[in-house]
Amino acid sequence: DVQLQASGGGTVQAGGSLRLSCATSGFTFNNYAIGWFRQAPGKEREGVACITNRDGRIYYADSVKGRATIFSDYDENRVYLQMNSLKPEDTAVYYCAADSLMCFHTMDYWGKGTQVTVSS
Repeated sequence: DVQLQASGGGTVQAGGSLRLSCATSGFTFNNYAIGWFRQAPGKEREGVACITNRDGRIYYADSVKGRATIFSDYDENRVYLQMNSLKPEDTAVYYCAADSLMCFHTMDYWGKGTQVTVSS
């Protein structure tokens, strides 16, 4: 079975940092694009960051560029999202998803989310 499990969320003060982790299994990790998405109450889902493990290309949304770093652990089949200088507008449920073709595509598989709350 394909599984993606996001973890690492929590409540932090503005300016703080969090590292989110996406544990994956059940598919060929090195061949997939893994993305982080978020959805805040009343807002549409937003693609935050993505890495194509096949060639290492990385993409960031403008809203997090310069504050976020996405990277893969190819031994553990995990993808991490390091978020620094967090802002209240980063508050959302964060999800990781995998796609066999490209970043920010329809995404083949989704995991359950992890809540990030940034207090001002």
